[in-house]
Amino acid sequence: MEQFYNLIRLDMLAVDAVIRQRLHSDVVLVRQVAEYIVQSGGKRLRPALVLLSAGALDYRGKHHHELAAVIEFIHTATLLHDDVVDASDLRRGRETANAMFGNSASVLVGDFLYSRAFQMMVSVNDMRIMRVLSDATNVIAEGEVLQLMNCHDAGVDEAGYLQVIRYKTAKLFEAAAQLGAIIGGGGESVVQTMATYGMHLGTAFQLIDDVLDYSGAELETGKHLGDDLAEGKPTLPLIFVLQNGNTEQAACVRRAIEAGGREDLPEVLAAIRATGALEYARQKARIEAERAAAALDEVPASQYKDSLLELCLFAVARNC
Repeated sequence: MEQFYNLIRLDMLAVDAVIRQRLHSDVVLVRQVAEYIVQSGGKRLRPALVLLSAGALDYRGKHHHELAAVIEFIHTATLLHDDVVDASDLRRGRETANAMFGNSASVLVGDFLYSRAFQMMVSVNDMRIMRVLSDATNVIAEGEVLQLMNCHDAGVDEAGYLQVIRYKTAKLFEAAAQLGAIIGGGGESVVQTMATYGMHLGTAFQLIDDVLDYSGAELETGKHLGDDLAEGKPTLPLIFVLQNGNTEQAACVRRAIEAGGREDLPEVLAAIRATGALEYARQKARIEAERAAAALDEVPASQYKDSLLELCLFAVARNC
């Protein structure tokens, strides 16, 4: 990943400068909450996707810095809202913004970031870009509602789970890759190619996130083990146990999803390990990453394309 970020290091510094500038508000609490969450770390993969996809098409302007910041603001707004809905108190190893500043401030500053993102996208003055981003934010919101509806529902199947991932997580990856292709002057075929790449990459990324919820080290993932279980989220490792475990294992997982909490976590972890649920989910992630890489076949060879391909490997090999 260090080599990957070296390629776009100067561009990422420019994006950080845009973020700091655009975070300004005369309202002190807005600045405090927004800066807290934006400066709390993270991989910045989504804005990096904008830069890499633009670079792969030999873009030489400055709009990719602004659009990368837009993507980061939208992502940050979803995190603020997510943590309130999920009542989370830890993200990336730090207290969540809602734990620090309260739910009301987190929701309202999330709204500020959404509206600031739309101000910024208008300045690019490209209807295709506004369409991609407005469609993406709408789909992401639908994904949030779908996930809420699925909580504590042990009847959710793999297709329903993947729909939530496509909407809630993969859609912003897809939009980020599309934006770089659009400003890079790519034709409709190339723009669609990059969209397909982003969608599969984002799906692989979320699949591994859900694996790490039952296998990661808290110091590396920055979240509590079993957070998804505590919220009653039927993610793929649990769905696999429900469909492939024995009667006792399936009953344990069903009870844990419906009740929420961590009381059954040791038994659930044992069932996940015994059935090979984590390896099944990892294999699904590898398939998604391979599809993402295959989508890049028509993109010309370059260091930027190499980095996009490396991201596919990173998405499935990471431990945080």
